[in-house]
Amino acid sequence: MAHSTANTSGGSTGEKAPRDALPSSSEKLGKSNVFPGEINNEEVVGYVKEFAPAKGGIELYPKPTEDPLDPLNFSRIEKWTILGIVMWMYFLFTYITTTTVPSFPLLQEQYSISYSQVNWTVAIPALGLSLGPLFWSSLADIYGRRIIFITGTIMAFIATIGSAVAPTYERYMAARFFQGFGVSPAATVGMAIVNDLFFEYERGQKLGLWVLALDMGLLIGPLIGGFVSLVDQYWVAWLTAILFGVLLVAEIFFLPETLYPRKLILSRLPTTTTEVGLGDDPEKTSAKVSLDIKRTKNLPFVNFTKIAGIEHPKPWDAFMQFCKLWSFPNIAVSVFFYCFAWYWWVLSVITYLPVAYPQYAANIQGLLFLGLILGTLICEIFCSGTLSDRIVSLLAKKNNDVRVAEMRLWLVYPAVIITAVGLILWGISVDKGHHWMVGQVALFLFAAGIQIGNTAISAYIVDCYPSHAMSVIVFYSVLLNLSAFVNPFFIAPWCDSVGFTWTFSAQGLLTFGVMMPVTVVLQRYGLQWRTARGEPRW
Repeated sequence: MAHSTANTSGGSTGEKAPRDALPSSSEKLGKSNVFPGEINNEEVVGYVKEFAPAKGGIELYPKPTEDPLDPLNFSRIEKWTILGIVMWMYFLFTYITTTTVPSFPLLQEQYSISYSQVNWTVAIPALGLSLGPLFWSSLADIYGRRIIFITGTIMAFIATIGSAVAPTYERYMAARFFQGFGVSPAATVGMAIVNDLFFEYERGQKLGLWVLALDMGLLIGPLIGGFVSLVDQYWVAWLTAILFGVLLVAEIFFLPETLYPRKLILSRLPTTTTEVGLGDDPEKTSAKVSLDIKRTKNLPFVNFTKIAGIEHPKPWDAFMQFCKLWSFPNIAVSVFFYCFAWYWWVLSVITYLPVAYPQYAANIQGLLFLGLILGTLICEIFCSGTLSDRIVSLLAKKNNDVRVAEMRLWLVYPAVIITAVGLILWGISVDKGHHWMVGQVALFLFAAGIQIGNTAISAYIVDCYPSHAMSVIVFYSVLLNLSAFVNPFFIAPWCDSVGFTWTFSAQGLLTFGVMMPVTVVLQRYGLQWRTARGEPRW
């Protein structure tokens, strides 16, 4: 069913209630409504009162409180610092897979392997990236986001050092797998942190930045790797280890816990002065509305205990939910076709760009990724997440201030077209030996289309089931990285047998021929599917 923010979260009446319409002191609500910041109930950090100010006529979701420990109430600087840490890890999420591409010839020589085998070194971390969310995601809902981020970063840091010193191809591949497995919380847990910090009306922009980090890591990796490989292939890995070390320090000192017991807190809020106890037994009232649990910034510096006040999933729930989401057509259709008819061509372009321009040195080949980088950046700044928010806001106002998830999909149509044009043009330009600038224009269009599409699909699936954002992003991340894992195994024989023109033209035509009708079907039947299927029961 279409998500209306007016009907979400416990304790809401669905009416627009400005902050000043609510009680503003403990005298009015009674002492029982204070929120203790520590286990010691005598220390009070602020009042917890539900309020729902409207944003552009549409009410806020998630429902905020006035608790200063509520992540929604963190300062603007704190929120953007945390978002920056999440984006940095998501940048490294894809950076690790592609930064080694310009050093492929050096790796071939080091391990005495073929080009197909060295191509698999891009696939194996993608396998770790796809399996990791099934392991980390439920743990992040039990022990919190912070400890999972730190643990995953430590694992990726150690594995990166292992890849730098690996004496054999097999050990190198094992290290690459654990690189991906360790950094994989950036996808699902990172998305959960964004969800913890920001309201729904901000989601398009923040998701756009989050996706931008993913795509920039994919594209800047080869650019940096090309220059570093002029030293040797070992320093490509050592630089990555340094980047993980910087991330680890930032997480330890600037990433507080953001998992917050919102449902419990809202369920304990009094809705009328009668409930507060102006005539009731004060002890019963206090037991009903006061909370004495540690949360977010009041948790230990390194917390290994379960986060109090929330429903904890089983450690295997992420895998079970992934399986169950195949029965939710909005999620299964949009994510599956996006990953396997659109996104996975990114690896085709990245891994075969050195083959397309063999006359250039590694550092020059790295510079040839600039078209992809500029296409990603410019389209995100001008026509991706922020534009998506504006489109949804405008359409919602015409729909009685009710957002419908399918409003996110309008940007998919132009994205599909420019992706297809970019792929076809690039394949032809390589085979025909056109000037490198023609290829850069083609790569610019291709990257712009991928960025817009990624933002639109990510925002769409979260808007379909916002209360289950972690589950749907797990599904998205697993399939996205499985597609990246599979691609390097078939692109080499395909391109070698029919050439660049037919390989990349076929990819462009498949993207257009599949995604256009799929998007039409989603917009036409998405609401009906969601209504018939109902909300996930977990």
